[in-house]
Amino acid sequence: MPGQNKHYNLSLHNDAMRILILGIDGYIGWPLALHLLERGHEVSGVDSFYTRKRVREVGSDSAIPIMSMERRIESLKEMSGHKLSFIRGDVSNPRIIYDAIKEFKPDCTVHLAEQRSAPYSMIGLKQATETLQKNMIGTVNLAYAIKDMNPGCHILKLGTMGEYGTPNIDIPEGFFEVEYRGRKDTLPFPRNAGSWYHWSKVHDSNNLMFANNVWKIPVTDVMQGVVYGTSTEEIDRFSSPTRFDIDEVWGTALNRFCAQAVGDMPITPYGKGGQTRGFLSLTDSIQCLTIAAEKPPEKGEYRVFNQFDEYYSVNQLAETVKNSYEHLTGKPARIEHVENPRIEKEAHYYRPDMIKLRNLGYRPSRSLETEILKILSDLSKHKSRIDKLKNCIMPKTFWAKSSGI
Repeated sequence: MPGQNKHYNLSLHNDAMRILILGIDGYIGWPLALHLLERGHEVSGVDSFYTRKRVREVGSDSAIPIMSMERRIESLKEMSGHKLSFIRGDVSNPRIIYDAIKEFKPDCTVHLAEQRSAPYSMIGLKQATETLQKNMIGTVNLAYAIKDMNPGCHILKLGTMGEYGTPNIDIPEGFFEVEYRGRKDTLPFPRNAGSWYHWSKVHDSNNLMFANNVWKIPVTDVMQGVVYGTSTEEIDRFSSPTRFDIDEVWGTALNRFCAQAVGDMPITPYGKGGQTRGFLSLTDSIQCLTIAAEKPPEKGEYRVFNQFDEYYSVNQLAETVKNSYEHLTGKPARIEHVENPRIEKEAHYYRPDMIKLRNLGYRPSRSLETEILKILSDLSKHKSRIDKLKNCIMPKTFWAKSSGI
């Protein structure tokens, strides 16, 4: 596994910041909090435990057991002395976010508190409207709370590369130059999302761009690829794992493939498997978000980062998981393609830019192959949990069958 790179200083950050994490209980939120605390920042968090509740709703659970937030905070203090303040609440409630901003007075607010599942948003009308309302209202609440209570606070917003869709041209970082009928301009790159969830993120980007234009709130809008991995340095150090979902609603393709291999199930790419997306490890996602927080935009600046390491097709992921599992265990694994429940291009051009974070010092520190071996090893310790969740892994949510009232 590559060590720390020379461009990202992993020592304590000299200028300690007050960083508020919305969605601190989540897959990315918890390890981000641990990392920022270790770098000397003061951290506070808000969460409604939305994901825990909605994962139970579809009959699933985290494949790796996680502690309650109360126990997480207690254990962290016992092992490290770090103090973490926490507010339980839903950011779609304006009072919650206003109070959090007023009391903590953050230098940076990391917004991760959104319904994050494309399949969940496509189950039916209830889930679609819930996704759109919760995500958009929470983001607008945050913009108003910053404007009213703490002007100048940097909003670091987690978006998704899925906002762009799969255009037949290169994907820039947010904006591109256009020449039309003899005139030139720099415009936001067109979005073409593939689910109600992804459209909610598009609306978030538009709303934050507008808030920046009107109130000059500094914003970093992160178009993140698919994140994979079970651990970070801090997760291992404090024995405080983050959640890892493997079901067809909340788990990503790579998560599912690893769980299927460990559970003696066929690895099941959707459709032809040519779908290509950007990916990065959990450790590198945390590295990118930390860089973005510690190197904020200029006053009044709105900037967009494409955040990923490399892009892979679903078939490449399936083959890598298969080969890694066989290398690790000596047991055979097999790949079986299944009907694609999504409405998406299965063979397409895909070449996004990823320049700005590298210019700030980001260098990938984890390889796909190394991380898959770690995921497989970690999941093998919880095979009994995977066996209980097998009925949740195969696709049941089909885009074309999304139902109304």
